[in-house]
Amino acid sequence: MTTDQLTTTITDLYRSLGDRPAFDARLHPDVTIWESDADELLSGLAALDDLRDRRATRASGPAPVAVAPEQLRAEAWGDTGLVRYVLRARYAVDRPDECFRVTDVLRREGTTWRIVHHHAEAVR
Repeated sequence: MTTDQLTTTITDLYRSLGDRPAFDARLHPDVTIWESDADELLSGLAALDDLRDRRATRASGPAPVAVAPEQLRAEAWGDTGLVRYVLRARYAVDRPDECFRVTDVLRREGTTWRIVHHHAEAVR
């Protein structure tokens, strides 16, 4: 079922977090990205790498012990898919979870789904 393929793509994406090549394999090279900590629309993997590097230099405290999507809802229309979910980052120490509302638009290329647009908003 196509919606299962979409949710598997998103779940596998976050399972590969920390392995940039594996993570990026699920992203279209021209992906556009809205993130709560980016002032402008990011375009392409180079812009994403720049954001990742900026995040690494300003990181404070421990990294999350787990990052996983929850409440996934997926739909597909031909070769276009849409997945909405809550992304939860859990920490081992006395730090509350961080949650983000996420919408990903995916395009099927052969048998593979790749994210062409990612929109994440921090839930405060």
